[in-house]
Parts: sequence; C-alpha cells; structure tokens
Amino acid sequence: MLQRMTDPIAHRGPDDEGVWIDGDAGVGLGFRRLSIIELSPAGHQPMASKDDRYVITFNGEIYNHAAIRRELDQDGEMRAWRGHSDTETLVEAICAWGLRAAIERCVGMFAIAVWDRQARRLHLIRDRFGEKPLYYGWIGSDFVYGSELKSFRAHPRFANPIDRQALGLLASRTYIPAPHSIFTGIFKLEPGCILSIDPDGARTPLARAPEPDGPAGPCRIERYWRYRDVVAAGLRDPITDERDALEQLDRVLGDAIKGQSVADVPVGAFLSGGIDSSTVVALYQKHAAGPVRTFSMGFAEAGYDEAGYAKAVARHFGTEHNERYVTVAETQDVIPLLPQIYDEPFADSSQIPTHLVSRFAREQVTVALSGDGGDELFGGYNRYLSAAKVWGMLERLPPPVRGGLGRSLSALPPAAWNRLAALLPGERPSHFGNKVQKGLRTVGSARDLHDVFASFLDEWSGEPSPVIGAETGIGGSGFDLDVGMPAPDATRMMYCDATTYLPDDILCKVDRAAMAVSLETRVPFLDHRVAALAARIPASMNIAGGTGKRMLRKLLYREAPRSLFERPKAGFGVPVGAWLRGPLRPWAEELLDARRMKADGYFDADRVQRRWAAHLAGTQDATAALWAVLMFQAWQGTAPYQSVTSE
Repeated sequence: MLQRMTDPIAHRGPDDEGVWIDGDAGVGLGFRRLSIIELSPAGHQPMASKDDRYVITFNGEIYNHAAIRRELDQDGEMRAWRGHSDTETLVEAICAWGLRAAIERCVGMFAIAVWDRQARRLHLIRDRFGEKPLYYGWIGSDFVYGSELKSFRAHPRFANPIDRQALGLLASRTYIPAPHSIFTGIFKLEPGCILSIDPDGARTPLARAPEPDGPAGPCRIERYWRYRDVVAAGLRDPITDERDALEQLDRVLGDAIKGQSVADVPVGAFLSGGIDSSTVVALYQKHAAGPVRTFSMGFAEAGYDEAGYAKAVARHFGTEHNERYVTVAETQDVIPLLPQIYDEPFADSSQIPTHLVSRFAREQVTVALSGDGGDELFGGYNRYLSAAKVWGMLERLPPPVRGGLGRSLSALPPAAWNRLAALLPGERPSHFGNKVQKGLRTVGSARDLHDVFASFLDEWSGEPSPVIGAETGIGGSGFDLDVGMPAPDATRMMYCDATTYLPDDILCKVDRAAMAVSLETRVPFLDHRVAALAARIPASMNIAGGTGKRMLRKLLYREAPRSLFERPKAGFGVPVGAWLRGPLRPWAEELLDARRMKADGYFDADRVQRRWAAHLAGTQDATAALWAVLMFQAWQGTAPYQSVTSE
C-alpha cells in the first residue's frame, strides 16, 4: 500500500524511494527522494537515528545543517557520520536536543514526519512560511500524511467526499487556504506548526483540523513560530535610519542567498527582470564564483512579454542567461495538465507560465532560486497603496450613498476605467480597470478597511457564494489584519498576505509547478532572519510616493542602474481572459454547460452563466472567478492518481 501511495509522487522524488514499516505499532513511512545534498545512498530515506529511536522522512532543505552538525560535534560525543546529508544532521539534532529545539535551530524549508518509537508518537512539522506542502487526515480509520493528495487518492479505501466549504473558498479566493483541503477529513498543516498524534488519536478521525495551541490530547498542534510575533517585535524595535536598514538588508539577504545556493547539483535562478528576482540574482552573482545560470520565459502577446527586460538585466550582471519564447499554442497545451499538477483545484492562472519556466530551467539545473515573498515582506502590491486610500475617501459617505454611487460607477466596463487611468499621471497595472470595477461593486456593504481589503481578494465579494451548500460570504472570512498591537494599515495588509495569500497561493503555485518536473525552488526572501529584519523596516520606508519596495529598490540600484527597472509593475501571467473569449471558449463552454453543472450539483449554474455572459460581453472581467470554476470542473474529470507528464 505504501508503494502504491508513493508511486504517484515520483515526480517529487525521481532519484530514490524507500519504505519503513513497524508492524507491531501499525506504522508505515514511505518516501520519494529528489537528491540535492548527499547524492549517495547515505541520504536514503526513511532514515533512522543512530540510536533507532526516531525514524524520519523529510522533504526540503536545512540550509544551515553544516553549522548544526559542527555544534553537535562539539557537545562531547564522538559521532561517526554516515554521510553529509541534512536529513542525517536533522534526525541526530532531534536526538540530541529534542524535536522543538532542533526545529527552532533550523534555517530552511521543510515538511517533516518523525516517528518516535519510544514514545509511540508521530510528529508532522511544516516550515515557517509554508514553502513545502504537508497534508494529513483520515481515510476511513487510517491516519495518513503526504506531500500531495495524489498519495491519498491512491489509498485503496479512499472515498472522502468533496468539502463544499473548501470549494466555496476556492470560488472566492481561487485557492484553498490551510487548514482546509478539497476533501473532507483531509487537512493542510499550517505553516510554523508541529502536529503530534499517538495511536489513540490516529484511531479517532476528526471532522475539523485541531486549533493550533489548543488543549493537550491524542492529536495536538502547536506553533513553534508565529509571523505575528515577528511583526509585533519589528514594530516594537523599528530601524529608524535608512542607511542602517539598507546595510543590514544587504548583509542578511546576501547571507540567505549564499546559503540557499549550496547544493551537490546544478543551481540557477529565475529572472523576470522585475525588482524581486533581479535583487536575488544581483546578490547571487555578487557572491558567486562564476556566472550564475538564469532563466526567463518570453511570450508573444503584447503586454505579457518581459523577456527583453530580463535579458537586459542578465546582460548587466553578466549571468549565463537562458531564455525561451513560447507560442500561444504551447502555452495552452499546459492547461490539460493543470488538474494533475495541482492535485486539488487551484486557479491562479500564472500557474501556466510558472510551469513553463520551471520545465525550461529543469533542462539544465535541479535547483532554482526564486524572488517570491518580496511583495509581501517589503510592500510591493498595489493594494497596499490603494485599499487604505479608497476606504479613507469612502468612509466619509453614508452607506446608502456609497452603495448607490458604487453600483452606478461599476456599470462602466474595465476598458473604460483603463482609458480614464491613461489620462491621469502615474503608472497603473494592466488590470487596473478590473480592480476598480470590483471594488465599486462592494463599497456599499464595506464597514471597515478589512472589508475593502477582502474585496480586493474575493472574487464573489458582496454576493452569496456560487457554491451550493457553502456558507454565504465565506471568501471574506479568514483575512486576519490583527498583528496584536497598533500598526500602519499597510503593515496589517502585508501581514495578512504573508500568512494567507503567500503560502496558499504563491508558494503552492511555485512548488507544484516546479516539482511536477522535479525542480526544487528556493525562496531567499523567506529565510526567517530576512523576514525578521523586514518586519523592523517601517512601512513608511518601503511605501512612499506611490511606490512600494523602496528598500529593495535602493538595494538593487546599488548593483544596477535605475533605468533598467523604471516601468509599471507587471504580474507573471498570460492573457487567459482574452483566451476564454477566443481559442479557449469551446473548452470553457463545455465545462460551464448549465446542464452539466446542475447535474454535478456543486455550482449555482444560473449565477455562473450570468458571470460568463458578462465576461464574454466585455462588461466585466471575470477571468479569476471563472478560472476557479473551470479548474474545479476540469479537476473533477481527472483519474485518481494519474502520473503527471510534461513532454
């Protein structure tokens, strides 16, 4: 059974496989390995500690494992190490210091399972920001865990029904946030948490995920790290001098990049030509012994191709740059693969170019550094600038006046707002009109900044959920702007994004897109020491004059001319909205067929059809809302555990 459950995730670990079974305890661990550090059999998993107390399976990297190993060697005990894998370092650190103390010393990304044979207790641990996925739950009376739901669907008794509340969240946010999963009885372990379960807990299925730091019991979750505490600490001890902040950022981020560039396999970096990836490449090349390998993807569509910017940046830094242009047809060929790549329905359409650039990079490297996390930690999203301004203007108006004005103005199509924006000073993103229209539809019901902020991220804000049986207004819930103390509005929004949108959308997108082709991605901005420093940089230093990420820009401009980056912020996307009106329309209409949706019984077919008609007419850009429905409809038709292929 373990073999059957690990086979579907062979793409996550094509280099080695292993199972370990304790028949007396009724425990089995299975693993697929992508060899990055210690390529020999000395890195084989599952791995037992030397004293045989602990057995571990570990996906990810501990970047400071060499320093941890030196510390272990200095404690007076002579160790005969089997190899130089970070897995061996980690399991011996757990032996020496205990589980939580060992994890707190780790700098890295990880999803870990540790079976304690002495205490008869299983521990599941996820990294601080959620770079690596970790699901757990019950199939019948069996407690299971894994990196992807493919493994669970391969279980011979899998019959877990779809969770309608999770589907409602997908419809509104375009992703399913932790601790939910698309299936009832299966959950995502939240970032920065340790789940501990004993045999009694394993035999007692739970209808809901345990609350972190709840009461002790046979199944308990505790937080070993909270980003809220980091943000609060930064607010209490801010850096007041810009030059000091810049020097510290240069040093701490540079150290993170150096640590994450270490591997026993080829390493490269994604390069879009934007601020985040360019900063990572700048510091990487600065410290590298030779030219860094960089990778970018070019697209034929006007307004979506940034390959020229990336090429200019690469030329300036002297990287060994690789670029590939893809046609519309090649891009659209990825769409049938998405339900298998993402395992549960996921609807951030930038998943398409992310998979393409990952596939391209994998031809030369096994590890790629990414610039993700820069927006959330350093104030890069436009909503940090606009949400508070919008609410500041609107809260002065009585709700009835606000609502009437909003309904009237929202009748203008997105294209009209884009034309108006072109007449005003300053740069606007390409989707500006869509954001304005969506915000106007919800202003009448907004009570505070939370509601305005949620409307930016909720595709059905101000309306009942289109999912039959889901809670009304489910999408706006779960956006936590409370950092535990008074804070600037931008800081509160950045905190919310870093704990919801970042792990459950951005990091999920990158992990699945890359691991589908056995490429490991690393995210230097999410080194927890970089995050701690970022929290000490006041929002006013990062966001000013209508511009975000000022400190990252200043750091980057030390290494490259400002003129290379003076252009509007652009997302990493493809024109899915236009495709749905054009070449993808037959595919979409088949999946959105009203009779089909009514027969399935998940979506209110009439409401989805109205949104579809508005999109086709151009009166509303409903790309994100429709893509969520389409990704679920396509996902429903997939085989339970079909292998992903990208050829």
